[in-house]
Amino acid sequence: MSTCASVSRDLDEPVSGTAAPAKTWLLLEQPGPWGARALTSSHLDPALGRALEAAAKGTGVRIALIRRSGRHADSHSPSVRRVYVSHTVPGNVWLREATTVDPGRLLDLDFTALGRGDHSSFDTVLDGRRHKDGPLALVCTNGKRDRCCALLGRPLAAELTTSGVGGVWEVTHLGGHRFSPTVLVLPYGYAYGRAEAHTLREVLHGVREGRVVLDGCRGASAWERPGQAAELAVRETVGEYVAEALTVVRTDGAAPRWEVTVGHVDGRHWRVTVAQGASQPPRPESCGTSILGAPARMDVVAVRELVATAMAS
Repeated sequence: MSTCASVSRDLDEPVSGTAAPAKTWLLLEQPGPWGARALTSSHLDPALGRALEAAAKGTGVRIALIRRSGRHADSHSPSVRRVYVSHTVPGNVWLREATTVDPGRLLDLDFTALGRGDHSSFDTVLDGRRHKDGPLALVCTNGKRDRCCALLGRPLAAELTTSGVGGVWEVTHLGGHRFSPTVLVLPYGYAYGRAEAHTLREVLHGVREGRVVLDGCRGASAWERPGQAAELAVRETVGEYVAEALTVVRTDGAAPRWEVTVGHVDGRHWRVTVAQGASQPPRPESCGTSILGAPARMDVVAVRELVATAMAS
């Protein structure tokens, strides 16, 4: 039986511009099973999950649950949990970690500050510190959200873990399960679709060197979808792989057409025209529904480098 991921792959649906937008990611370790809406349907207190969702709304912070690969037993007894927070906007990229036995302490965080890249409340409330052990690879494995994530994501997470790749966690939801296995790599926040173990090792090696691997890249979560597609298009056009070299300066227009200005740290700028299209033929966007849809796609129409006079105007 075909899955949404196999159909998307067979139809060669493009992955560029499909990452889940989030300027800051907050990750809480939660053992045991996850439901479709994991913050309120796991062994985490659902009242706390709802409160965390409310606290993060509109702040640019996206919250997800994580767990180690393997058996998902949960004794329900208090245990030390790992907590990560990562800001992904170029020029202020960071990854912090802490541990806690009381996940309710996350409600004391200043979510607005975290969203704009200020980690002081995380450091104060949870005794946070800089994460020193390399990048994190978050593999979506939540089969209750979509079975493709479990069928394809869990074997990938297990293979990476057993082969000694550090920083691998299962995560509840990254969006776009038809691109499974989907992976988010922190601290730079680039997401990948249809990931394979060997390519992900290259991605993680690149992160350690401050580089971005473009193969299978869905985009940087720091930007909305048109900006993701535009930034990747500039990278491909000029051969730029340094992680923090490019920034989405502004986005003009609205669906179905945008003009995105992408800036380089060396002062160059590009104007990128991005058009929203509909993927054809209709296909299932999820294994949880029999309804066929035409998923929106971000098509880059033109990439034009701007001169100083054009920027001034």
